[in-house]
Order: sequence, then structure tokens, then C-alpha cells
Amino acid sequence: MIADGKRGDVPVTATAYAQALVGETPTPWGPVPGLGADAFTANPLLGRDALEPLVAAAAEAGAGIFALVRTSNPGAADLQDLPAPQAPLHERLAGIVDELAERLPGESGLSGMGAVVGATEPQHFARMRELMPRAIFLIPGVGAQGGKPELLGAAFSAGRAAGLVAASRGIAADPDPAAAAERLRQAVWDISTA
Repeated sequence: MIADGKRGDVPVTATAYAQALVGETPTPWGPVPGLGADAFTANPLLGRDALEPLVAAAAEAGAGIFALVRTSNPGAADLQDLPAPQAPLHERLAGIVDELAERLPGESGLSGMGAVVGATEPQHFARMRELMPRAIFLIPGVGAQGGKPELLGAAFSAGRAAGLVAASRGIAADPDPAAAAERLRQAVWDISTA
């Protein structure tokens, strides 16, 4: 289960979010278990120190994190693609994800420190993969937002396990949701092996 909460705040509050998502909260009456998510989304815009408690909790719980890097919404370009002296914001965020990847190593060479990289702007995939070779990409925006499975190939250049396509409206709105899900699964499977 991925908790899509996009959590991120000052370190003390991030610690509480981490407890609620993948850990437990100590109380005078005993610990209160958290959600027990396998992974969660995080907002890195407060900086690395705000991600640290989330990474620590994920490591302790054996969970994963998907940090927002280049999201699928149209307004993402307002901030995430702005040119900067060194690189656009989404590239700096990708660098933070890659730096933290070693803290959540996986057996396959991929990390539990992943990135949200939207399918609506597929021209970013090759650069994002270059900057985050160990990250699993959580890829929203396929279907209702306009992302096309056939354009996702570069996201999977590290192998089939390197991407997880999130689709809901395009499947739920289909007259046969099971068939729509299977078509998407097959399309992604085909492109991920190309």
C-alpha cells in the first residue's frame, strides 16, 4: 500500500508524519500503531533535513518513499521547470533523491528512495533516470491526465521494476475497469521491456 499523503514539514513534524505512516507513536499509555504503509509520498520542498526523519522511519520499517520530483499536474512547470543557475528545481530534487538512495538500498540495485515523475511530460524521463539511476519512479498522469504508456520507456531503462504506473480515473471511468487495467498493464509491460 502506498500512502499518497505528500508529507513534508520541519523535522519535528516530519517525524510525527513518519510515525503515523510507517511507524508508531509513543504515548504514556503505550505505542499507537501507524498506518503500516509499504511506501508513502513525500514533499521535499522544505529541504533535505525535512526528509531525514521520513527516510529514517522508512529504513526502520522496511518501507519506501517516493519524493515529488517532477509531478504530472500542468502547474508543475510554474516552479519545477524554472531555469536556475545550476539546474531546474526538478533536477535539484532528483539529486537529493539520489543522495538519499543509499540509505534505503534494495537487493536488486534499486532503492527504496524513489521519485514521483509524471507521465504528462515524458521528455524528462531520460534525464531523471540519468540523475536517479537507483530510484523507482512512481509515474502518475497516465490516462485521464493525458500521459501515454507508449512514451514511458526511458523511465524503465533500469529494468521493469524501476517504474510503477499509477492510474485511477482512466480505469475507474472505463465501462470495463478490469479490461482497462489489463490493457494498461500490458502496454506498460511491453514498453518496459523495449
